[in-house]
Amino acid sequence: MRSTRHSRYNINYHLVWIPKYREPLLVGYAADHLSEIFRLIAEKKGIEILGMEIMPDHVHLFVSAPPQYSPSLLVNWFKGISARMYNYWYGRDAPIRWTNSYYVGTAGTVTSETIKKYIEEQRSK
Repeated sequence: MRSTRHSRYNINYHLVWIPKYREPLLVGYAADHLSEIFRLIAEKKGIEILGMEIMPDHVHLFVSAPPQYSPSLLVNWFKGISARMYNYWYGRDAPIRWTNSYYVGTAGTVTSETIKKYIEEQRSK
């Protein structure tokens, strides 16, 4: 359970999105840098990353966010800020461009542990 000045909450979102054309660009240093960037964004916005897996052609984030942030705002922050930061610092040869689409699910009907386990198992598939 987390809290802000005026609320106590337990809101967890499973976010998934892909690069344009589902290109398998998110490997090696690109994945490492994106991981760092996602952590910076989360820290700056007051979001807790509960689980993260960067696959070659998609990203899974499991986050806990305050109730004033809509899921679409969270996705826009992670996709928009990460693309700008990554491309500014590292994207000269292979810039990151995300599609407009994304998936969002809540942890209302399953436990947080189930979603964390699912994200961790993505690497072994």
